[in-house]
This record gives sequence, C-alpha cells and structure tokens, in this order.
Amino acid sequence: MKRRAPGAESDAVAALAESVAVLLDAGLAPRSAWATVAEHGGHPVATEVVASLAAQPSCARALREAARSDDMRAVAAAWQVAEDSGAPLGHTLRVVAETVRDVAEAEREADVALSGPRATARLVSWLPAAGAVLAVAMGADLAGAVTSPVGATAVGAGVVLMLAGRWWMWALLRRALAREPIPGLGEELIALCLAGGASAEASVEAANRAARAVGLRAPDQSGARRILRVADSAGAPAVDLLTASARQLRRAARAEARRAAAALGVRLMLPLGVCVLPSFVLLAVAPLVLSLLASTTAGLR
Repeated sequence: MKRRAPGAESDAVAALAESVAVLLDAGLAPRSAWATVAEHGGHPVATEVVASLAAQPSCARALREAARSDDMRAVAAAWQVAEDSGAPLGHTLRVVAETVRDVAEAEREADVALSGPRATARLVSWLPAAGAVLAVAMGADLAGAVTSPVGATAVGAGVVLMLAGRWWMWALLRRALAREPIPGLGEELIALCLAGGASAEASVEAANRAARAVGLRAPDQSGARRILRVADSAGAPAVDLLTASARQLRRAARAEARRAAAALGVRLMLPLGVCVLPSFVLLAVAPLVLSLLASTTAGLR
C-alpha cells in the first residue's frame, strides 16, 4: 500500500477552509458556499456537510458530524466559535487554515528528519535473516542444526529476538510519528472569540466548549489566561498577543519534532544491541559453528 504523503490531508483541509472562506467573502450564504465546494469536488467532507445540512440548518453541527480528523475538528470548532461570538466566518476559516497548514509543514519536516532512522530500522531489522541466508550460502547446515537441541534453541531464540527487535524499532518510529494536538489552537479560538466582541472570560469558556463539542481535547489555557491578564493590565491588544503566542507554540512544536527525530537515531541503537545483534549471532554464527563442529566430529569418527 502506498504511504500517504505527510501533510497531504492537512493541506487538503486547509484548502477546503480557504475555498469556503473565499466564497463567503464573495457574498454566498454558508449553505451555498458548502454546496458550491462540494459540487466541484473540493473535499469529500464538503459532500458530507451538504448532506447533513439537508436534515438540519446548523453548519457547525454538520461539520462536527462530518469531521474525521483533528484538522477537520479544528475547522468545526472554529466555525462553532464564529457562530457563538459573531466573528466573521471568512476570517475565522482563514485563521484555522493557516493553523492547519503549519501542522502540515510540521508533519513534512518530521518525516524528512525521520527518513534516516526509518531507513536504518528497515535495513537493520532484516540483518539476522540476511545473516542466516549468508550462513547457508557458506555451507552451514541450518536444517541439520535445528534438529539438535542446542541448534533448535539457538534458531528459535534468534527468530524471537529478530521479531522482537523489529517490533521494538517500529514501535519507536510510530511513537515518534504520533500526532499531537494542534499547537496554539486554544489561543486561536480565544482570539477569534475576542475578535467577535466577547469578553475575555466568555472567550475562554467558548473556546473550551467548542473544543469539547467537536471531540478535541480541551487545550491547556494557562498561557492564554496569562496573556489575557497581561493585555488587560497593559492595555495591549489581546488578539495580537494570543495570535503571536499560537505561532510561537507551533514553531516550538516543530523544533521539538526535529529534536525527537534526531534522538530516535540514538534510541534505535538499543533494540539493535539487545535484540538484532544477538539474533544475528544465533541465526548466522551459531548454525555455522554447529555445522563445523558436526563435520569435525564426523571426521574424527
């Protein structure tokens, strides 16, 4: 199966949000904007939204029902915030599109950084099997070695260690590629509420409510509350401060992803030393030694 290009789904969601934003700014009603995008094959979700709107009038609810990824859930949460606070829908969708595009870029950067460790894991995990084939090519009687108790134990342990090493390496890779919540989404949602005229406390509550409604984990808003206090005491625009904080959080998340990818190359040495190399010895070296001992013993007789 062909591997999905990193960031492709996030880019598609961002393009969908921007398309709907352009149509809304052009004067189309929300229902008409979604119908137009769906008619021209903008995204499969658009078709689901239009189908859902046939049974009920709320675009926010239709988006919640159609969302299958965190990116679409972010769009649904932003739409819900815009409906609740009165923030402009076009501006709201452009903000969330920019956020999702940053996520896509972070996915691509992480994939590039992980390409080396991934290739290493793929190559090294097959080293014991290649060693066994090489041992047979050099004259080791692998089948004969398996018939003896010592040989059977060595080969069996080697296979188990090889499989354990492969599982361990791919588990480390999956953990490194695990998708985290969208950084800065809470700050962006609060900023959108403030832009719609809501108070600071009402904006925080609305952002929490929208995130929970679409199935996203409630964002950590301690930083956002601190920014709101600073903005209130200094008379500074809280929206600009929140937006800047959200961008900084996304930059920090991208840097952390690159750091984790670099550290993964070192972590892969652990399954290599604990599982792969002992497996190579048991599958490649042990049968060869046993074959030599068996032939030597037979010659002495």
